[in-house]
Amino acid sequence: MSESTSGISFFEKYLSVWVFLCIVAGVSIGIFIPAIPQTLSKFEYANVSIPIAILIWLMIYPMMMKVDFSTIGSHLRVPKGLTITLITNWLIKPFSMFAIALLFFKLIFSSLLTDAQASQYIAGAVLLGAAPCTAMVFVWSHLTKGNPSFTVLQVAVNDLVILVAFAPIVALLLGIGDISVPMDTLLLSVLLFVVIPLTLGAATRNLVIRKRGKEHFENNFLPRFNGVTTAGLLLTLIIIFSFQGSTIVENPGNIVLIAIPLIIQTGFIFAFAYLWAYLWRTSHEIAAPAALIGASNFFELAVAVAIAVFGLESGATLVAVVGVLVEVPVMLFLVKVANRTKKQFSLRAQ
Repeated sequence: MSESTSGISFFEKYLSVWVFLCIVAGVSIGIFIPAIPQTLSKFEYANVSIPIAILIWLMIYPMMMKVDFSTIGSHLRVPKGLTITLITNWLIKPFSMFAIALLFFKLIFSSLLTDAQASQYIAGAVLLGAAPCTAMVFVWSHLTKGNPSFTVLQVAVNDLVILVAFAPIVALLLGIGDISVPMDTLLLSVLLFVVIPLTLGAATRNLVIRKRGKEHFENNFLPRFNGVTTAGLLLTLIIIFSFQGSTIVENPGNIVLIAIPLIIQTGFIFAFAYLWAYLWRTSHEIAAPAALIGASNFFELAVAVAIAVFGLESGATLVAVVGVLVEVPVMLFLVKVANRTKKQFSLRAQ
């Protein structure tokens, strides 16, 4: 069954544990077997690591098959939820992430980081802030008994918006941060890691459903890919951290410094959208997924673009990876908050 109906898997529930183990494995490889990252770094084309690109496709492709664009028209009659998620994800989240990252990395942590590190960390935070969740939100929605059709609508619309808004927003904010990034590189990353897998995922979904039916697709075909995304993610992290080995060993405290603003941003975005939905008298089954999609990140895309634009050894990539490390435990906490406050939505609707 799909994530939207099967809940959170064992690997997803303990993703932070696996990420931590991958960090240890990757750092160990980088320190004790440096020939491995040195060899992998030779397989690049247009500043994109071929091994990493393959693994990231393994992560993204199964997610894209779960997006059903055919439901958009029939579910546009819930405009409040869609308005909340679009404004939060695209007019608030990227800019609040930039502001929080700037505050912490350039001011609060200024004595602990070099200017170059601060700029790289801000860049990685911006990439996370401009990439709202497209897959794990199915899990968060299910755990809060969110409206599944609305959740699909959110994902579909956000995927469409990402195609046209992600690159310009990132370029704008990185320009403000005094970081020069070529637009063509960003667009290439979106093409490689959003457009192509989204197209292939939609084509695969339509082909299988047309030949075998939707029930077969959800109950038999999709389960074949269970664990593929997680496996691709964990292998990617091992490779990434093999390049980050010396940086982490020399500055282990930087992981904590990066995690602090990311956690604050996640909580802020959830609170903003969730409170807005409450004040607007939106039902809980719409409010929960509308708030959780913005709080969560499309970290696969953020990691992919960070690698393509800044390189495997960059601080920006490190921030994107730390985003994976902190996301699951924080999101599970927010799911509990949503579930414990469900009654307040029911009382207000009366």
